[in-house]
Amino acid sequence: MFGREILGHPAAALRREWIVTNGAGAYAMGSLLANAPIRKYHGLLIAALEPPLGRTLLVGGLQANAQYGSETYALSSFEYSDGRLSEGYRNLETWQLDGTIPTARYALAEAVLSQRIWMEDGANTTYVLLTHERGNDPINLNLRPLLTERDHHDTTVEADWQPLFGALANGVLMTTPTGTNVRLLSDQATWQSEPATWVEEIYYREELERGYPDTARLLQAGEFSATLQPGQSLTLVFSTEAEPSTAGLQALAREQARQAALLEQARLLQKAPDFIKQLVYAADQFMVRRAVQLPDGSTWQGWSVIAGYPWFSDWGRDTMIALPGLLMATGRANLAADVLRTWSHFLSQGMLPNRFPDVGAEPEYNTVDATLWFFQALRTVYQATGDIQLVADLYPKLVEIIDWHERGTRYSIKVADDYLLTAGEPNVQLTWMDAKFEDWVVTPREGKAVEINALWYSALRTLGEFATLLGYDHDVERFRLAAEQVATGFQRFWSAEHGYLYDVIDGPHGADPALRPNQLFAVSVAHSPLDDAKAKAVVDSCARHLVTSYGLRSLAPHDQHYLGSYGGDLKTRDASYHQGITWGWLIGPFVSSVSKVYGVEQARSYLQPFADHLRDAGIGSVSEIFDGDTPITPRGCPWQAWSVAELLRCSVELNSR
Repeated sequence: MFGREILGHPAAALRREWIVTNGAGAYAMGSLLANAPIRKYHGLLIAALEPPLGRTLLVGGLQANAQYGSETYALSSFEYSDGRLSEGYRNLETWQLDGTIPTARYALAEAVLSQRIWMEDGANTTYVLLTHERGNDPINLNLRPLLTERDHHDTTVEADWQPLFGALANGVLMTTPTGTNVRLLSDQATWQSEPATWVEEIYYREELERGYPDTARLLQAGEFSATLQPGQSLTLVFSTEAEPSTAGLQALAREQARQAALLEQARLLQKAPDFIKQLVYAADQFMVRRAVQLPDGSTWQGWSVIAGYPWFSDWGRDTMIALPGLLMATGRANLAADVLRTWSHFLSQGMLPNRFPDVGAEPEYNTVDATLWFFQALRTVYQATGDIQLVADLYPKLVEIIDWHERGTRYSIKVADDYLLTAGEPNVQLTWMDAKFEDWVVTPREGKAVEINALWYSALRTLGEFATLLGYDHDVERFRLAAEQVATGFQRFWSAEHGYLYDVIDGPHGADPALRPNQLFAVSVAHSPLDDAKAKAVVDSCARHLVTSYGLRSLAPHDQHYLGSYGGDLKTRDASYHQGITWGWLIGPFVSSVSKVYGVEQARSYLQPFADHLRDAGIGSVSEIFDGDTPITPRGCPWQAWSVAELLRCSVELNSR
């Protein structure tokens, strides 16, 4: 719980944000400063009009006031382009997460008014529940929704954007110029229409920090008003659905029951610390339904993973890395199998898509490692469930992947003479270190990358195990011999001079000795190509130079190319993205590696600092990145799937050992 020590100080409250999601790509989002928007992504309804994408901001905020006795109290805050900050935050007494439901309490003299915000699972519907919790007199409320229609990546709409409004029995219907219908409803309040007017320019401070346009205008067209007696509640509903329920207390009970079931399913984490249990709720926020068009023309409803909120879509690499933690650690193996089946439908030339773009239906195939992580994810699911049918169904696709890699696929991804995997062409980025600005690839890794070949070796060993399970004896020998060749060739990554692994070998400039965390995967993968002495040396080198409180630096500080701070415009940010910035998800392979080399208790200690981080940035979740330099400030995406997932995966792994 947060009190006035944070909520009463704008700088502290504005750096902390909340999010609620609907399991279909939609979300609502705001800051702890009485929901003051600090990003273009903030608002009460960002609907996924083409689930899980097509995300469109429709309700950008709520101007709210309460009258108690003879005094009027603001319940919301906004920053404006002229520097003003409206003062609703001054009345905010406490704020906390109930599961993932933001719960704020405002002090109005001796009265307390609570506010809860959540979304209906699977629907583009946001609920705002206001309850008169304490006080002897009624509270009068005036609530003005702020409206717009824009892609969530944008900040402007056309000046002549004018929706149509039609009266409903319990609110109003807004029809936008593109034909989107948005219902603004209440179970208790009365809607009063007014001439539509643009509010003053709202200032998004985080967009200025990121080098993007930082102001926008929103439309108001009326207000809800109501009087709440002590103990009474009022519900606002913002929805693109045809018949959303306005029964807020019932909707709240449904969502609380759904979230309670998530924790009940996560039996492997029952004895975990409270901050790890909170991540069970956080993990659920990334899961989204994705429809798949089957060859016979029918549609199958599958599942995928949003890589991070608010700006990422579903990415192949992130999905496969995150799957063990998001789903297997939380007891949702059925969804894990669905995710694997969903993505398998998009295999092309032996490759999984890198991502599904926000605009357009065609996936992008420009990653070398997403497909290799697919093997690791399937192995995790099988080990936990014994689902031999899933393995049998996907086995032909796994063999097809190996076949394509042996003969060569996109972007010169192919098996070399030593059976190591080489990849890359000028001006493309294929590994997870994929920052690119215009034609500048910031971290070019053409050649044989260390983590790619660790994954390649493990994939071949895993496929050999599956062949044995399924009785495909001819494949058993094929993949055994291939893995042996890779294990032999992999020893060329060892640098006796440096005492750790090269990051890339056989690249345009030879071997790259930059000390990066990628080599950890040669220790942490299911099948390691390293002996114990080399594994220990890798762990020691990374521990000494790369570990921070919240993950691992992407480059050692002593490197001449190291950049330890993240910020500025897109080019400046991309320049540092993989050149020293700390990545939260990398705590996973590091902890797994430490556990193998030094034991469980030492490994477990590296997770504890994240308990404090859950009270910063994206509350209750884990950020994408952090500065490489102290104080290791959170940056980038405040809610990142693989950051959350790796903490969950490691917790289960350490407990099992």
